[in-house]
Amino acid sequence: MTHIYTADLHLDHANIIRLCNRPFDSVEQMQAHYLKKLSRRVRPCDDLWVLGDFAFGSRRSQPALAAFLDRIPGRKHLVRGNHDSKWVLGLGWHSVHDLAEIHDAGRRVVLCHYPLVTWNGAHGGAVHLFGHVHGATPGWRNCVNVGVDLWDHEPVDMTQILPRAGALPPNAMLSGGARAEPA
Repeated sequence: MTHIYTADLHLDHANIIRLCNRPFDSVEQMQAHYLKKLSRRVRPCDDLWVLGDFAFGSRRSQPALAAFLDRIPGRKHLVRGNHDSKWVLGLGWHSVHDLAEIHDAGRRVVLCHYPLVTWNGAHGGAVHLFGHVHGATPGWRNCVNVGVDLWDHEPVDMTQILPRAGALPPNAMLSGGARAEPA
C-alpha cells in the first residue's frame, strides 16, 4: 500500500488553465490528463490523498465528477479546500477531513489544504503537505506543496516528496528550523 498525494486539481474550472498557465487547451483535456495520470499511478490497494480544491464548478457537475472519482482505483481521501463545495464532499470519498495525520515512509505526515506555519511534530521531523497556493511557493524544509502546478501535473508519493522536503530552505518561523529526522 502506497500513499499518493495531489492538490489543486480544480476540475471543471476553465479559468484555472489561464490563471496558473497550465499546459492544456481545454477543461476536457486537463481532466482527461489528470484522470489518466491518477488511474495509472494509484493501485487498488493505495490511498489517494487530494489536499483540497478537487473541483471548482456547480452542482450540475456532480454526476460527471463522481464518475471521474469512481474511475480512479484505491481509497480516495479528501482534505477539504476552500473551493470544495458541500456537494464535492459527497462524491464518494473514503474519508473527508479538514486536517489529517497519517504515517508514511516512517514519518508522521500532517495533511492540510493550507500551508501551516507549524504543525504537530514539526520539531521532530514530521512532514507537512499542503496545496492552496498553486505555484506561489514550493514550501520549506519538511513542508511541501504537493499541488499539481509544481509537480508537472502528476500525483506524487514520498519517494519524490522526501528529497524535496530535505532540500527546501528552513522555515524561519520555526525556532531552529524543522529537523529532518523521522518522527
